[in-house]
Amino acid sequence: MRIGELAERFGLAPHVLRHWESMGLLAPATRVSGRRQYTSDHFVRVMTILRAKSAGMSLEQIREVLGVPGQKERREILERHHAELERRLHEIAASKALIEHIMQCQADDFTQCPGYRRLAESEAGGWNLHENVCLVEDRPV
Repeated sequence: MRIGELAERFGLAPHVLRHWESMGLLAPATRVSGRRQYTSDHFVRVMTILRAKSAGMSLEQIREVLGVPGQKERREILERHHAELERRLHEIAASKALIEHIMQCQADDFTQCPGYRRLAESEAGGWNLHENVCLVEDRPV
């Protein structure tokens, strides 16, 4: 398939594929009559690049994973990225819990809601947000 066809299948502009070729992420396509011709291997590679990008990897990280010579080295790189994804998932889950609470909360000022403050405390590493604060009147005790 030609560059425009491959790019269109993924909703990309053709210049993105050219850029990836220049970075070494995508092997240069064979030229037939001066036009790039891409194969199913290129299709799989583009899908892999896009999936890695959606997982938060930079193009440089993707190039490293795709270019590393051995499985052991690739696994080490991916284990580091996996740990980062796990950290981000935890942050997303915590943010989601706070937002869900706010959507359900009946308090005029949700930041003073005891339930919200308990959720916030759990994210504050055990720091007691109730200490020396009157939750009802928001004044020091």
